[in-house]
This record gives sequence, C-alpha cells and structure tokens, in this order.
Amino acid sequence: MNKLSARTVASLMRDDAKPGRHGDGGGLYLNVGPGGGRRWVFLFRWRGKLREMGLGSARSITLARARERAAEARAHVAEGVNPITAKKASQAIPEFGEFANEVIDSLAPQWRNPKHKDQWKSTLANDAAALGRLPVDRIETEDVLGVLKPIWSSKPETASRVRGRIEKVLDAAKAKGFRDGENPARWKGHLANLLPARQKLTRGHHAAMPYAELPEFSDALKGRDGVSARALEFLILTAARSGEVRGACWSEIDLEGKVWTVPAERMKAGKAHRVPLSDAALALIESLRPLSGGAPSAIIFPGYRGKPLSDMSLTAVLRRMGIPAEKASVHGFRSSFRDWAGEATAFPREVAEAALAHVVGDAVERAYRRGDALDKRRRLMEAWADYLSPSTLEKVVKIA
Repeated sequence: MNKLSARTVASLMRDDAKPGRHGDGGGLYLNVGPGGGRRWVFLFRWRGKLREMGLGSARSITLARARERAAEARAHVAEGVNPITAKKASQAIPEFGEFANEVIDSLAPQWRNPKHKDQWKSTLANDAAALGRLPVDRIETEDVLGVLKPIWSSKPETASRVRGRIEKVLDAAKAKGFRDGENPARWKGHLANLLPARQKLTRGHHAAMPYAELPEFSDALKGRDGVSARALEFLILTAARSGEVRGACWSEIDLEGKVWTVPAERMKAGKAHRVPLSDAALALIESLRPLSGGAPSAIIFPGYRGKPLSDMSLTAVLRRMGIPAEKASVHGFRSSFRDWAGEATAFPREVAEAALAHVVGDAVERAYRRGDALDKRRRLMEAWADYLSPSTLEKVVKIA
C-alpha cells in the first residue's frame, strides 16, 4: 500500500473528493465521509474482529500527527492492550478549536447551503480565536466575554452568531463527557446579565428602499449593462431571495405556463416554491437566453465560466449606482415589495406572504389552505411589474 502524501491529503480535503477510505499503511486511514467529514481512523484486529478507532478530524490533525497516534495504537495492540480501551482510560480533553471542527463536520449534513459550514469555521477560527487552544473543560465565562466584548457593539450580528456557535460547541462537549456544569456562553439567565441587550433594527436586519422610490430606481437599473444588473432586476420583479435568483436554471422555468419553480433544496423553508412570472420578468430572462443557449441545466444569470454569480455581485450593482448600504440592500427589496402590497394595494395579506414564500398561520390553518394561490399571486406580480415600470409614472394624474 502506498503511503499518503501531503498533496494527496490536501486533494482529499476538497469538497469534490469522493467518499471512501484512503490508506496510509499500518492501519491508518483517512476516511472521507458523504457529509463532508474528514476523519483519521485506525483499523486493527482484536480477538478476531476488525475494529475501528477514531484518531480525530483531518481538518485539525496533520498527517504527521495522525501517524504518531496510529503508531501509539499499534504499540498497544502489540502489548495486548485494546487501544480503544486505553484511549478511554487516558483520553485527553480536546482543545476548543479541534473539537469545534468535529462538531461542525457532524452538523454539516443538516445544512442545505454548504456555505453555512464555511461561515461556522470562519467565525470560530477568527472571531473566537482566543478559545482555540483552550481545553473545552477549562473555558469559563470570562473567556467567552473576552471574545464577545470587543465586537458586541461594533459588530452585533457577528457577535450574536459567535456566541450561539460557542454555546453549541460547548453543549456538544458536555454531551461527550468533556465538561460539566453550566454553559458559559448561555445567553438567557447568564450572559444576558453581563452584556447589554442588542438593539433591534426597525426594519429587521436589511435596509430597504421605500417602495415609492422603486419606479425611478427600476428605470435607472434598466439602463445598467451586465448580467448582475439583470439578475437584480429579476429579483425585484419576483420578490425572490438572492440565492434563489443566482442559482436559477432554465429547467426551472415553464415558459408556456409562465411559472418559475424553485426546488425545495434551494428554498429557505425546504419546500418547492412556484413563482408566477409577469410579462416583464419573462421578457427579461428571454433576453438572456443567448448567454447560455437555454440548455436545461444552464444558469439563467451566468457568471464567470457559466457558474452562478457571486454572493456580492448584486450588492455591487447597488453600490455602483451610488446607493449606500444604509439606504438599501438586496434582501431589502422583499420588504419594499411587502410594504407596497400592504399599503398600496387591496390584495389579501395571505397572498402577499405567499408571494414571499412565507409560512402563514398555524398548522390547522395551513392544513385547510393547501393551495399556493398561484392565480391570485399572478395578478399581484403583474400589478407589481406595472408599478415598477416607468410607463406607470406617465399614467399618474395630479389632483389639485
């Protein structure tokens, strides 16, 4: 059996690596899991049966260290000692950074968006770096406060996420038997008494342009060149989320029925969502067909080499148009649409909420309302497109 090299290990850490077990010799293997986990394992025979012993996450344990641990395990076997039993008897408490990576790998399969895994790793490795080398059983309230206080007021959203993720990791450590007692990152009844309450934004977490300014903005947006500008225009017309628009492909479009069906795996609620396309929205995507040829698997709004646009591409359009962050955000256009529907139209609240793919009512109410009000939403979206069109402004008659 050929030994693993550092280059081979690096290639097996990529997201496109096929699941399987890759041997280094002497019973040491790098196990690539289907959910993205990468673990070092040691295989050995004990009393005639093949046993497997975990040696730690490959994202935090180097190849050299894994070989050292495998050598220790082989020595136990040679001495007639079960290495798993020996490990449990003298198991070292893991450091926060190493254990956090193991927790993230175990949680990754439940996240629909792969970016969540990267975000968890980034916040815990960077914003919680001070905890990285501390054994999980020694982390106290002062350690957590030392991480949170510097960013609690300047970066409240980030600080809140960091706190929640630290709490999750320490809860997992307690479940594994590595620590006991109260969780020092717990908010209610603990950190809530030591840190000031976060100020809630009046408009949620995303700045939204007043809907009265949308027609003029839409007119200016139509004059911008580029796929990102067209994607932003389509996002506004459909009141969809950025990820849904950027990942849209031609197979999701029913041109005859004028419907865009976003599959469940790309929806926040995990449920497929039908979006009625106004004439304006349909004409917009039809104008982009030459970019991809309209193949079923082709992205409607292609970026570099036909791949989806980046997460910041639509925001960049706003900034190039001179719209500051405090004035408007990409996600905020959904709020603008909702305000318009509620204040300037007679469409029922349930229809507007359904257009945003929001869950409305309790379980009983939803059971009796099984449809998605597609026809009613179609009239709503046509009215929205008419409102956004500059031609609508010409129909307004001033009353003295």
